Amino acid sequence: MLSPELVRAGERTTSVFSDFEAGRKWQSILHAKGWGAPEWPIEHGGTGWDIQQHYIFLEECKLANAPNPVMMGIQMLGPMLIHFGTEAQKQQFLPGIISGDDVWCQGYSEPGSGSDLASLKTTAEQDGDEYVVNGTKIWTSMAHHSNWIFCLVRTGKEVKPQAGISFLLIDMATPGITVAPFTSLDGEVEQCQVFFENVRVPVANLLGEENQGWTVAKYLLEFERGGQHFTIELKKQLSKLHRLMASETNRAKEDPTYAYRVAETEIDVMALEQTELRIKGSLSAGDNPGALSSLVKVSGTELGQRCAELLIEAAGQSAIPWQSEVLSPEYTGETAAPAECVTTMAEYINSRATTIYGGTAEIQRGIIAKHVLGL
Repeated sequence: MLSPELVRAGERTTSVFSDFEAGRKWQSILHAKGWGAPEWPIEHGGTGWDIQQHYIFLEECKLANAPNPVMMGIQMLGPMLIHFGTEAQKQQFLPGIISGDDVWCQGYSEPGSGSDLASLKTTAEQDGDEYVVNGTKIWTSMAHHSNWIFCLVRTGKEVKPQAGISFLLIDMATPGITVAPFTSLDGEVEQCQVFFENVRVPVANLLGEENQGWTVAKYLLEFERGGQHFTIELKKQLSKLHRLMASETNRAKEDPTYAYRVAETEIDVMALEQTELRIKGSLSAGDNPGALSSLVKVSGTELGQRCAELLIEAAGQSAIPWQSEVLSPEYTGETAAPAECVTTMAEYINSRATTIYGGTAEIQRGIIAKHVLGL
């Protein structure tokens, strides 16, 4: 199932996104096997696996260096459609999501409205059986590859900010949409800014009730924060770290302080894994993980940063050579750095953003303080 090129794409993944074409091809393969959306209900194409079966599947995919499918539709929008969507919306959108034929991006953040998402200014004014959308979204992952976007828009102005927001599903081919990609520090293009100028969207593409989009958005963010599987990737990173430390020329293992930091990180990853499995159990039972998803998001992203820092230190000067072309799964030439280190610097750079997107670590700690600790 996994071709050498797909394996290279998995090995050279430096963020939550693998090479786009490789991820899409892998999603197509999974869909053909009936594994396109394992956590969805069986009636919508899910597998019916229990928590352990699904966790083992994901872990085996990671160990086999499978690329990450583009998951905005599968992991985030799909559950929202199943929970809030009309039957017509489910029939229209779910098949394209699970097959990978439709690629979705998320239109939440705006310039000046990131952590304070309720202050968003993109408007949608109803005109007959359509909304007319004007505004802009930023940090929109994979928008340059997407043919659909799910968006938070302001439909009510005379109410408190959260009460005037709606959730729209927008075809990216609609006239008036412009996408401007950004090049990241690692040389890759993942983020974009999307502009809407008099974009007409059918009212039928409203998910949930008008002015109730904040409810949908919060539910979605809990899937984004708690629906990830941080520990599977963290354990892979720790295995890579031990391989580097086992090298005869590596001196990191001789430093007792460094060894202590590695052991401490491994213990914390084990603890996080148990919390993640508790949340998966809650989700599979139909419960809302609530503030626990914020706890996992903070712990998972900060542990990811710690692993990235440990890898940089273990790699030493081997992390310095920069060959952006090596990150492409098509590249089969020589590398300036050892194979274990070609992605180390890019992974470190990308890890810095993880405590920002999906809700900053500061915002998550505020949620934990209020809803878990009762402060």
